[in-house]
Amino acid sequence: MAVSTSFAGAKLEALLLNTASSSRVSSASSSSSQLSSFCKPIRSRRVLIQRGVRCEVASSDASLQTDKLASSNISALEQLKTSAADRYTKERSSIIVIGLSVHTAPVEMREKLAIPEAEWPRAIGELCGLNHIEEAAVLSTCNRMEIYVLALSQDRGVKEVTEWMSKTSGIPVSEICEHRFLRFNKDATQHLFEVSAGLDSLVLGEGQILAQVKQVVKVGQGVVGFGRNISGLFKHAITVGKRVRTETNIAAGAVSVSSAAVELALMKLPESSHATARVLVIGAGKMGKLVIKHLVAKGCTKMVVVNRSEERVAAIREEMKGVEIIYKPLTEMLICAAEADVIFTSTASDTPLFLKEHVKDLPAVGQEVGCLRLFIDISVPRNVGSCISDVETARVYNVDDLKEVVAANKDDRLRKAMEAQAIIAEESKQFEAWRDSLATVPTIKKLRAYAERIRAAELEKCLSKMGDDIPKKTRKAVDDLSRGIVNKLLHGPLQHLRCDGSDSRTLNDTLENMHALNRMFNLEAEILEDKIRAKVEQAQK
Repeated sequence: MAVSTSFAGAKLEALLLNTASSSRVSSASSSSSQLSSFCKPIRSRRVLIQRGVRCEVASSDASLQTDKLASSNISALEQLKTSAADRYTKERSSIIVIGLSVHTAPVEMREKLAIPEAEWPRAIGELCGLNHIEEAAVLSTCNRMEIYVLALSQDRGVKEVTEWMSKTSGIPVSEICEHRFLRFNKDATQHLFEVSAGLDSLVLGEGQILAQVKQVVKVGQGVVGFGRNISGLFKHAITVGKRVRTETNIAAGAVSVSSAAVELALMKLPESSHATARVLVIGAGKMGKLVIKHLVAKGCTKMVVVNRSEERVAAIREEMKGVEIIYKPLTEMLICAAEADVIFTSTASDTPLFLKEHVKDLPAVGQEVGCLRLFIDISVPRNVGSCISDVETARVYNVDDLKEVVAANKDDRLRKAMEAQAIIAEESKQFEAWRDSLATVPTIKKLRAYAERIRAAELEKCLSKMGDDIPKKTRKAVDDLSRGIVNKLLHGPLQHLRCDGSDSRTLNDTLENMHALNRMFNLEAEILEDKIRAKVEQAQK
């Protein structure tokens, strides 16, 4: 689909100037004069090339002063106006993922970028307020921080989101670019499907990530900006995650982050102390509860759990019959740490719970546990400062250290991963076909609206010729007649625009029909105008 340069110059200028800030244009007449400058014959004009857009500006002193005033007050709408307008009809909006994960970025960076679940709706709103972003979603876990967007322009979308990440985290753009990864369209789809299936997890096949993908959909319900494309992508990813685990049994023998944390502790402790080591768990949320479950599965029968309130601990105690779970309030955390050999931390605290000054004076642990107090921190942001490693009698391990646990059984995991990839490839094709089928929706709407405008105008002409004393019955009969004619004429073209994406040949024919109708009735212009108007209205809210 393409649109003429004259349309891009005049139509976009008219749309955006009419909605621009009144502080930049003193009156409607001055706005009209600016617009008319695009239509005058070229005499003594200078031509400006700005990011591929050809703008013609009068070279008079008055015009230069106007330019200076406008440039000093450039808004988001002006940035949108000066972007290559006709690219948005030539290219379909792109699905992009901009992310950092345990594979590409250290925990120090990920914890600064992490967005709490309660803040996801706000983040989606801010992202969709950017010039070239139409839809958005946030997937933020202890191992990854990924932003999924539907963007009008790939390059500009990536630039805007990266700058937003820098602004919210305080990390320089250059540093984010060094550690981020980018995926576009089909590659972005495949990436999320791999994430949901557990193929991109530190622990292959772990089930917690699927629950986190489900949570993105749950939180996104009703949030403006979690639109049809992005929500459809995440819902399909949930289906993929379930199918991979069912058909490949990839989760069998695999462990979650919580399970890997327990395994790591057992690897670091002398085997003779496994049954006697004193265990402290700080935090009784989802991760803390999983740690407790895996400790019990490994034979632990007694532990201390520190939490803000006793309610959650009591519920866990009720569930874990036969295990001695002792509750302590957060105010007694340091006292409990002094009496523990292994300390697991999994809270949502933004600041470290343990620093060097808290640990250096704790009593030493016994030789039976290797004379080392172990801190296993699976929180992001981290609950335990890395400075504690400077204390001779303590060792700190965080989520990045779990790689040691998952190094076994490579061949079996690789075989299951290959089976999973075949499923993902199949599901990716289905999703892309579904998304392609959505491309006809704007054309269907615009074709109906185009026909309705003609029908209404011709009906009005007809009724005016028939006089004012037309009986209501006759008026209704003429109106019904016009609607019937339009509906019958549109039935054929609209039938050839409807496709569920299940058959590739039918889909290709449908898309060819769509492009033909867009050209015949010049519908691209209105579709582009709707996109720009949506961004304008969003910016005004």
